[in-house]
Formats: sequence, C-alpha cells, structure tokens
Amino acid sequence: MVGSWPRPMELSRAQHLERRGDLSEIDCDRIADQAVVDLLRCQEDLGLDIVTDGELRRDNFYSFVADRLSGVVSMTLAEMLDLVHDKAAFEQLLQTLDVPAYSISNPVCVGRVARRQPLALPELRFVQRHTTRPVKVPLPGPYLMTRAMFVPEVTRQAYPTKEDLAEDVVTLLREEIGDLIANGADFIQLDEPVLTELVFTQGRTRTFMCAALAARKDPAEELELAASLINRVVDGWEGARIGLHVCRGNWSPDESTLLRGSYDPLKPFFERLRVQQLVLEYATDRAGDLMRFAGKELGLGVVNPRSSHVESADEIRRSVERALRLYPPDKLFLNPDCGFGTFSNRPVNTEDIARRKLQSMVEAARAMRTTFPPSGPAAHTASP
Repeated sequence: MVGSWPRPMELSRAQHLERRGDLSEIDCDRIADQAVVDLLRCQEDLGLDIVTDGELRRDNFYSFVADRLSGVVSMTLAEMLDLVHDKAAFEQLLQTLDVPAYSISNPVCVGRVARRQPLALPELRFVQRHTTRPVKVPLPGPYLMTRAMFVPEVTRQAYPTKEDLAEDVVTLLREEIGDLIANGADFIQLDEPVLTELVFTQGRTRTFMCAALAARKDPAEELELAASLINRVVDGWEGARIGLHVCRGNWSPDESTLLRGSYDPLKPFFERLRVQQLVLEYATDRAGDLMRFAGKELGLGVVNPRSSHVESADEIRRSVERALRLYPPDKLFLNPDCGFGTFSNRPVNTEDIARRKLQSMVEAARAMRTTFPPSGPAAHTASP
C-alpha cells in the first residue's frame, strides 16, 4: 500500500460544498464513509492483502494536518505567493509545476504546534470496522512536515528555526504512532518524497511542495537532519511494521516535470534509518536500477500510477524476478509506485485504470506465490 485513491465525484463535490459552508460536516462524512467502504470492498475483491482508506478524507497526503493541529493553517500556493518576501523565487518554483497554484494546499505553521485531534486514528478505526484485513496507515514524515510548515515570514514568531519546529513535530508524530499501534494498526508508512529533491536537483528547487522554502542548508546537512528526525520518530516501537515511502514527485502525468535519478545517493542514508521497509518507486525508468538496501524489506513499485498503460501480469512478474535476485521472498512487497490521487481535486489517474493496474499486480503476485510458497511476494500485495 502507498496511499491515495481518486476521489469519487460525489465525494469531491461534497467536500467542495462543505468547504463553502453549503453542506454539513455530518452529511459530508456520510458520503465519505460510503466511499471508503466501497474502496475497501474493491480492494478485497481484487485480492489485496493490505488495505487502506485511500486517503479519501484528506485534501492531500500532507496538507490535511492543518485541520487537526493547533498552530497550523492551510493555504494554497497562490495564497502563499502573497505571503512570502522572495516572490520571484517562489514564482520560479510555481513555474516548475504542471498544476494551477490554486489547486494545491500546504500546511503553514503560524503558532505553537500540537495535536488538536489525532491525525489518522479515526480513519484507522473506521476501516477496522469494515474489514478484517491488515490495515496500513500513511502519515507525512517529520522532515516533510517540518519543511512544509516552516514559512519564515509567519513561523518565526513561534519557532526561530525549522529545527525548533521539528522538536514539536517529532513529539506529535510519536503521540500519533503510539495511538495507532495501541489501536491495532498493522503498517504505518511515513511519506518523505521531498528527500529526492536534496540529491537530484543539484541546488535547483524543483518540488511540488513549498517545502522548498525551508531548505537553506547543504543537502548533506539536510539529510542528516532528516535521518535524525525519522529515527527519533520510529525508535522503540513494537507491534506494527513501520515503513518509509520516497518517490520523485507524483503531481502530474507529465513525467518530464518530475525528478529523475537513481536511489544510489540515498543508499547510505536509507540503510541508517531504523524503519523496517522502504516503499520505493521502480515502475518508471526515472528511478534507475534496482538495488539492495541492507537490513530492509522492499516495497517494490511495480505499476506507474500516472500512466494510462496498464502493466500486464507478465511485465510485473519480470520485475519481481529481478527483485528476487536481491531480496528473499519474505522481504518483498508489491505496490504501485505512489498513490493514484495525490491531491483531492487533481488525481493522476482514473478509478478504472487504477483498478486494472491493481488487478495485474495481484495476478502477478499470485503467479509468483506458486513459485515461492507460502511467503512469496504475493503474501504482501499492497493496495493503492
């Protein structure tokens, strides 16, 4: 499992009406509940072993925290252009996007940060009421959250540096993980896609997150900060698998706007992290060659969530066979490269194509299961 699923039209319309004040929260929740149940049935029917709620209740995979944290507000990138002092640099950032600036929201820290309510616990409990399968819960990672929320013009009133903000981010994420494990979460995934920007852009800012605003150090220093924050968040937990998802951007079907580069520069960093699994994209040639990461499971990306091409089971099986040269079967999970609906009002694919891609993934996993019983890759087919 990676994360998001395209929101059904009825749900997208309901969420828009609720934001305008034209639909009650209760009525919007009822529509969201049904959409999540429908997605769970879809995942079960396809044969996925690990399920999620598709992040259907979230605006996007990290901005949703603004609704659940004190000291944080949600702003569109267009609104942030009015806020920042260096407007020319921010406009240059926006020009790298293949999306309108008003369509992407970002959480911005404007005061002391703490959990006003749990980030994902209600989502977990709802899913558990409607499935008996293992449940995966994605959360924004501590480095992503810190960089995204630290906007100097307004954040420095509460936190002089982003490292100061990071202290409270670590605290609230540990609180959240503790609650999720206590309530039976099987897999907790921290999303840290912005890490690739540190090693693939050679100093040029190209990111779909305005997290770029907080990057002022040498990339090596930023990686050290990220490693420290992630390890502090995950240290000491038992009872759930904890993974880290890293990609090269997932905001547009236009691959030319996305980052490109092998994981090789990140390999030493990945192997220092105290997470059990790395959930990585490999279905695009932008990801480079497959490599082994010592001491880690691999969540192998085998379908491209942005393309209209539906990978065949044979194509996926060949990818798995290559991975099995580096990983034992019980350390290999199959999943899409990323989610299918990163931003609520701008999914990167349709429900139909996403479903067909997952079906191919399951078929390939089942075929491999006959070769590697009983704990082969098909034991760990993950959902969108």
